[in-house]
Amino acid sequence: MSSAGKRATLQKRPDEVATMFDEVAPRYDVMNDLLSLGQTRRWRKIVLDAVDAAPGQRVLDLAAGTGTSSEPYADAGVDVVACDFSLGMLRVGKRRRPDIDFIAGDATNLPFADNSFDAVTISFGLRNVNDPKKALSEMLRVAKPGGRIVIAEFSTPTNPLWRTMYIEYLMRALPEVARRASSNPDAYVYLAESIRAWPDQDNLAAWLADAGWGDVTYRNLSGGIVAVHRAHKPAAHDPSHAPGGMLPAKLRRARRTAGY
Repeated sequence: MSSAGKRATLQKRPDEVATMFDEVAPRYDVMNDLLSLGQTRRWRKIVLDAVDAAPGQRVLDLAAGTGTSSEPYADAGVDVVACDFSLGMLRVGKRRRPDIDFIAGDATNLPFADNSFDAVTISFGLRNVNDPKKALSEMLRVAKPGGRIVIAEFSTPTNPLWRTMYIEYLMRALPEVARRASSNPDAYVYLAESIRAWPDQDNLAAWLADAGWGDVTYRNLSGGIVAVHRAHKPAAHDPSHAPGGMLPAKLRRARRTAGY
């Protein structure tokens, strides 16, 4: 991918995705607020409450971009690490918040030791990873036993009519708004396509279970436009929580507890 404002493809080559985000970094947070009609701040507050980190705990904030999602943890005395593979995003964030640790890293090969974090969180970034299932396993590796994961990601609206309207907005209105306000509007065509291609709430819950996470639940926001998934790393070895070892009955129970 060149630096001429082209977009990544759904193959999600890391170099293409990183370059695309480098280009939109200066106005990324403004565009997020604009395109979500101001909902991103509410969604991030819900994620913050779900992570529920206490002062002194260590949190890994993946796909942190410019650090907007990391700032509330730092302000609360939480030891937060903002990790992203876009150097452009990290530079913007470091200029604004030099007190936060910004580290370049790939979610499928995290540069951290096993059992390093009390919580791992990723907001609106997992769908941009070329191997999200591997990323979920990496997040499990770096989480402490008993630690938690919280994922916020665009998902599937539960009401059929609302779902149809939302898809129309994604594929028609969102790119048009981006053309008027963004330095790289084609990047938002990719973002719309990646949202439409992303699996629904139950499928992501199954991925978490297959990776070895336990007690998987999720909560729908804005009618299912966004879903916040939460799970825990088993405190001790449990065969039912080994990768690929989630029993169907347990998965059904995880689905029934949706809306924690």
